[in-house]
Amino acid sequence: MSDLKQSVKEQLIQDALEARKKAYVPYSKYPVGAALLTASGKTYSGANIENAAFPVTICAERVAIFKAVSEGDMDLQAIAVATKNGGTPCGSCRQVMAEFNPELILYIVDENGKITQETTLKEILPGYFGPDSLVR
Repeated sequence: MSDLKQSVKEQLIQDALEARKKAYVPYSKYPVGAALLTASGKTYSGANIENAAFPVTICAERVAIFKAVSEGDMDLQAIAVATKNGGTPCGSCRQVMAEFNPELILYIVDENGKITQETTLKEILPGYFGPDSLVR
């Protein structure tokens, strides 16, 4: 796994912790923040946003990714995800990440910014279904 410069990694983690503060979580009380770095050098943040109709809730990771993609910035490099206890991305988020970069670097951190896991998407989603999986 190629690693980012330490200062870039630390800033990405801080951005995820800041994004976590903006989470809208009246039901689960489990705020999540994400900060996504793209090849352009730009960072996109996201927080989870819950809804009384639970299926329309959206995770922080997908908020950040969709913000980047909606700006045409689709070369995803790394993402930091901050939760209370270092929880990892859900299956839906992993699938969205796989769409853009199965080699995406993930920094999973707890509420204090301590890295609990440093990995790649491919490592936490083996056998992923991606664009190359489609019969053409």
